[in-house]
Amino acid sequence: MSRTTLPRATSAAGLARTMRIAAGRVAYEVRTYFRQLDQVFFTFLFPVLLLGLFASVFETMTFPDGAGGSTEIPAAEYYLPAMLASGILLSGVQNLGVDVAIARTNGTLKRLAGTPMPPIAYLAGKLGQALVTGVAQAVVLLLVGRLAFGVELPSEAGAWATFAWVFVLGTLSSALLGIALSRLPRSGRSATAVIIPIVLVVQFGSGIFIQFSLLPDWMQQASQALPVAWMALGMRAALLPDEYAALELDGVWNLGGVALALGIWLVLGLVLVRLTFRWIRRS
Repeated sequence: MSRTTLPRATSAAGLARTMRIAAGRVAYEVRTYFRQLDQVFFTFLFPVLLLGLFASVFETMTFPDGAGGSTEIPAAEYYLPAMLASGILLSGVQNLGVDVAIARTNGTLKRLAGTPMPPIAYLAGKLGQALVTGVAQAVVLLLVGRLAFGVELPSEAGAWATFAWVFVLGTLSSALLGIALSRLPRSGRSATAVIIPIVLVVQFGSGIFIQFSLLPDWMQQASQALPVAWMALGMRAALLPDEYAALELDGVWNLGGVALALGIWLVLGLVLVRLTFRWIRRS
């Protein structure tokens, strides 16, 4: 046996063990998530309720067409991509930010530090939870939009491929940012008071709740630095007809910009988690 065989075998066995622990952690996190009814309401059902509210109240949205006239879009059609982006943000940033902050201060992470679970398996469990619950939430939103409000969904495979990569990039980057943001609250009791206002401001400033064209010019430009604005743009590009691209800030869907922006936020989230995540909070 060569000298390199044993270390490689040990490394492969360790990787397989970590993957098994991570898979078990994903299942545990998903079960725990759906057992907490308040969490399910505010991060899973809240975007569904908002879609129904906005679609029922506004009925249609009016946009300038660039030629002195205007274009009307059914409100449900406009808000469906926005609520999908909002759901990604809530499941990632808000849910994980609050959850990890509470786990750190109530001793859960300290207890996990005394187990054989490596930190990467715990983090993979959180990311897996965000992906699984995000997929379930997206399916519910799409079904409500189609069945309750008659939103026409795309039939082209390319549109759903765009939806898929925007969803995955957005979910992973939001989840990583939520875990990093969990270091901000001083205690678990203050986590919701610290994180939820940040999430709300980001959504309002990105045109999730308000028609984007009605935002001040400076706010429209500033929103380009926020990941949720790019997630919403990517969702609109995937779900809305091509002619609606003329209503965007630059008159195009700019999917290259979406991929670049979400990729940057994904890398930034990885760096922040690597720098900030600890089993035990240090004073």
